[in-house]
Amino acid sequence: MKRTNRSKSVIRRRYPSKALHAIALGLLAIPVLASAQLAPAPAEKDWREANDEVGKFKRGHADILKWEAQNTPAPQSQEEATPSLSLMTAEDAVRQAWKAHRELVWSMGKVGRANVDLIAKGRWTELDPMLQRKVGVVDELLEVAVQGRKAWIQAVASRQTLKHLRDALGAAEAANELGRRMVSVGNWSKLQQAQTQLALSSAQMNVRRAQHAATQAEAALIKTLRLTGVHSTIALPERLQDVPTMAIDQSVFDDRAEAIASQLPRAESMRNRAHVRLAQQAYQASHALALNTRDEVLKVREFITEETVLHYNGMLKSVWDLLGEVSNQSQAVVGAIDAQRDFWIAETDLQWVLQGGAPDSFVSLGGSGGETAAAAGH
Repeated sequence: MKRTNRSKSVIRRRYPSKALHAIALGLLAIPVLASAQLAPAPAEKDWREANDEVGKFKRGHADILKWEAQNTPAPQSQEEATPSLSLMTAEDAVRQAWKAHRELVWSMGKVGRANVDLIAKGRWTELDPMLQRKVGVVDELLEVAVQGRKAWIQAVASRQTLKHLRDALGAAEAANELGRRMVSVGNWSKLQQAQTQLALSSAQMNVRRAQHAATQAEAALIKTLRLTGVHSTIALPERLQDVPTMAIDQSVFDDRAEAIASQLPRAESMRNRAHVRLAQQAYQASHALALNTRDEVLKVREFITEETVLHYNGMLKSVWDLLGEVSNQSQAVVGAIDAQRDFWIAETDLQWVLQGGAPDSFVSLGGSGGETAAAAGH
């Protein structure tokens, strides 16, 4: 079976939630087919006959989808508060965090504008290691930057996950509606419908959990910025920045670690070496996991999803095969977002450690994204 350009556009690796949204819209068109079974007729039409009706359209399911999109009224959504603060980059979050600490104004002056800009942009390895000895106030400036950057990463990732799970919920709702109609015309049993009801319940619970996580992450970001009571919601980007293909070179690790160690007192230098090892391991592991998830797991999963859609459009796969693949794709995308978030947190910790910082703990890979690992260097 040849792939058309239209089929190829169904799945986009960088925007997997759009793929699920497209599938959800396709499933929402299925009840249109099922509605043909509800019309009075001398003999009930079965599912094959309903698909034959689709064949009367020039492009089959594509035309049904277009009709459904044009004729289905948009759902009424609850009005959301307009964000009064925009933080579209991690740099924005860092600079806002500094504003909350007025005592840092003097420190920023001592560090110098050029160095402040490097810290805000997350380019800490470009700082002069001698800065630790020349300016004794750089530590607090870096620590506040780390707090703001991490809180922003968590908030963006949580929203990204929530948006994706809402798209997946749309597919589950469409499947449940299809099951309900199948039962109403006698083509399904209540037992069969129960499976779609359970899938819908699971999708609803996932969205509720994700909504709670996103709300908590945003509240944590607002608290970190010391804006509680001032701002209730913040404008954030739709997704995190892509993970770089190449990790920081080992020679950069070694050179930077030695350079910073030479600027610290002996006791601090020993602790910093331990921190560097742990931060480096977390960074390398999170980078490998993020790339593996993005370039292998998602790539294979997207191929399977695309082929399932093609086979479904050719009536070689059932809608239930498609729904099962939507669920698998959903899990893969959530895993990819988690891996992407973990990498950027690990990268932040590593840059901090290479400036002499001492994180209490490092990211727990595959976890909730919080710093739940054992305390570093303790």
